Amino acid sequence: SQIRHAWDSTKSVAQNLAEMGLAADPNKAVPIRKRQLPVMGVEGAGQEEGKRIVQKPYVLAELEYEASLPEKKSETLSRDLIEYVQHMIRNHGVAREAMARDEKNYYQDTPKQIKSKIRVYKRFYPQEFQAFTAALQPEKMDHQ
Repeated sequence: SQIRHAWDSTKSVAQNLAEMGLAADPNKAVPIRKRQLPVMGVEGAGQEEGKRIVQKPYVLAELEYEASLPEKKSETLSRDLIEYVQHMIRNHGVAREAMARDEKNYYQDTPKQIKSKIRVYKRFYPQEFQAFTAALQPEKMDHQ
């Protein structure tokens, strides 16, 4: 959004990015230097010609601020994975070998992979898992 607000549509992409202190071509911004032996007396000769004046430094500052914010952890599982795990538990209980042979096991998960998926489901949604297993207990009693 910062780039969008500072954008000048009358200028080229390279000119706009240069004014903001950003690079249009990363290969030119950070060139890979070939290893050479240091030459005496040439140290400060080429340093000034490559520098450009940043006319919109606030854009770069705002981008750096956004990048420094901690990332929000969105620990969610896909609805398909949740339904898969619930189907396996509902139909097979704790029998992992039977789960591996189930027709809904499209990706041919091994019993250990299925156990891992169940563990991930338990970790991400502990209350939902408890409610799901509690709802299954009366069904098991009715079938006996």
